[in-house]
Amino acid sequence: MCQGPGQAGAGIGAEARPGQRGMPGQHRILGRSVAQAGQSPAEALQLEAVRHPRASAGAALGAKALEQIHQEVQNYYGKELQKSEDLKTNACITSARPVSKLVRDALERIHEEVVARYYGCGLVIPECLSSCRILDLGSGSGRDCFLLSQLVGEQGHVTGIDMTKGQVELAKKHIAYHMDKFGYRKPNVEFFHGYMENLGDAGLADDSYDIVISNCVINLAPDKRAVLREAFRVLKPGGEMYFSDVYASQRLSETTRKHRVLWGECLAGALYWRDLYSIAEEVGFSPPRLVTASPITIGDKELEGIVGDCRFVSATYRLFKVPAGSRTGPGQATYSGGIVGHEQELVFDANFTFKEGEVVNVDAEMAAILQNSRFAEKFLIRAGGANAAGLQGCCSKGVKEKICDPFQLLEQLRAPGPASCCGGTCGPPGCC
Repeated sequence: MCQGPGQAGAGIGAEARPGQRGMPGQHRILGRSVAQAGQSPAEALQLEAVRHPRASAGAALGAKALEQIHQEVQNYYGKELQKSEDLKTNACITSARPVSKLVRDALERIHEEVVARYYGCGLVIPECLSSCRILDLGSGSGRDCFLLSQLVGEQGHVTGIDMTKGQVELAKKHIAYHMDKFGYRKPNVEFFHGYMENLGDAGLADDSYDIVISNCVINLAPDKRAVLREAFRVLKPGGEMYFSDVYASQRLSETTRKHRVLWGECLAGALYWRDLYSIAEEVGFSPPRLVTASPITIGDKELEGIVGDCRFVSATYRLFKVPAGSRTGPGQATYSGGIVGHEQELVFDANFTFKEGEVVNVDAEMAAILQNSRFAEKFLIRAGGANAAGLQGCCSKGVKEKICDPFQLLEQLRAPGPASCCGGTCGPPGCC
C-alpha cells in the first residue's frame, strides 16, 4: 500500500500549518446565505437530495450539448488563454498559502513553460504518496503531474488525462526533461488525450489507482456524475479521490450556465455544493469530507451582473472508496505519526486533526476510512468509546454536526477569534 512522503494539499496552495484548515481572505458577499434558517447541514442536505436528486449534474444534457461545451472549453484553454493572467476571475488562481520546502523544491524543478500554462486552484497534494499510482483528471500542462512524480518516487506512477490536445502535447514534450531532472532511469509519468467522463476510452482499467486528483477541472465537465462514476471505477478499494473545485451557493440560472466565458472561467459549470453529497452517495463514495475553502471574486462587472447574487467558493474535498461491509461502527483512533511532513499532527479535514499519540473518538465512516485506506498503517483503531456512539464526524465534546458547507467554513475562517469547533483534537488554532 502506498505511503510515505506527502504534503497536506489544502487545495489552495499547500501545507496546512498545525491545526489550520483553510485560508481566510477578502471576498465579496453577493447574496443570500446557503443554509436555511433553523436547519442543520445534515437536514438541509437530506431535504435537497429529496427535492433535486439529479439537478445540476449534467444528466439531462444531450450528446450535442455535451460536445458543444467540450469544444468551447477546449478552444478557451487551447487558444484564448495563453497565460494565467488572461483569466477574468480568480476561480482558477486562488491565493496560495506558503508551501513546505519539500514541495517548494519540487516546484522549482518543473519547466517554466509548464508552470506558465497552469490554470489550477493552487496545489492539490494529499498525504502518504510514496509508491502510489495517481491519476490526475484534467492534467493540463502537467504541472501537478510532474510535481507528484517527485513525491511518489520512481516506484510510483502518475497518469494525466486532458481533453485539450495542445495541453497534452505540451506536457508530453517535457517528459524527458523532467525525468532527467529528477534522475529517474525510466519515466513514471504518462499523458493521455481524452475525457474524464469516459476514462475507458483511454484504456484506464478498473481498480487501478490509489488516488485520483483533480484541480479546478470537474466544473468544466458538463456531466459531473459521469466524472465521479469513472473516478470510482478506476480507484482501488480503499482508494481516495482528493480534489479541489469551484462550488456555487445555489443552482445556477440558465443564462449563467450557457455563458461561454463563464464556462471557461470555471463558474458556469460550478456544482451547487449540496449536490456533491447526493451524487457521491449515488456513485458509491463515502460522504464527502470538506478539507478547505477559499473565496472566489469576480473582477469583471459584466460577469458580476450575469451571476447575480450567486456566490462561489473554491473548496477541497476528499472522497473514499470504502469497501462494502467495512463500516462496523464508531471507534477510537490513535495516530502513530510517521507521515513525512506530518509527523506530529495530521490535519485530515475541516473536522478532524489527529495528533501523534492522542486518542480521538471517530464516527463509523471515519473509522472505516482509516482502517481501509493507505492510512491504515499509521493508525490504531479500537472499537467503541465512551462518546463515540453520538459522534457525528467532529469532536467528541459539544459538537453534534460536522462542517460540510464550504461557505460556512469560509465564514468561520474569516471570523475573529477561534472557530466554533471546540473540544477533542480538531479545528484551527485556539479550538482545542
